[in-house]
Amino acid sequence: MVPVTYAVIDNQVVTMVDHKPKTTSRLQRLANVEANGAASLLVDHYSDEWSDLWWVRVDGSASVHRDGSVRKRATAALVAKYVQYQEQQPKGPAIVMSIDQVSYWSSTS
Repeated sequence: MVPVTYAVIDNQVVTMVDHKPKTTSRLQRLANVEANGAASLLVDHYSDEWSDLWWVRVDGSASVHRDGSVRKRATAALVAKYVQYQEQQPKGPAIVMSIDQVSYWSSTS
């Protein structure tokens, strides 16, 4: 599990390695996607009011893009979503995951 920023483009989830300090450029998340060709994204909402709790899990095939138009499109989507990236865009590889399966739970469902 690695906390990430993400955006949704069409039927894909994109995330990127950003400028925040890393201990190495050989990140395990990239190696895992390259070795397995799959990924999962878990988004949750916590609240002290437990009736507001929910989570969504997306599973799908995934690939790493170190350059090219797919990476540029991922960068643009993340810059549009996160104000912080407007000052300093992500420079690392993009992970692009198809949305093949969605699971979810909420306290009201």
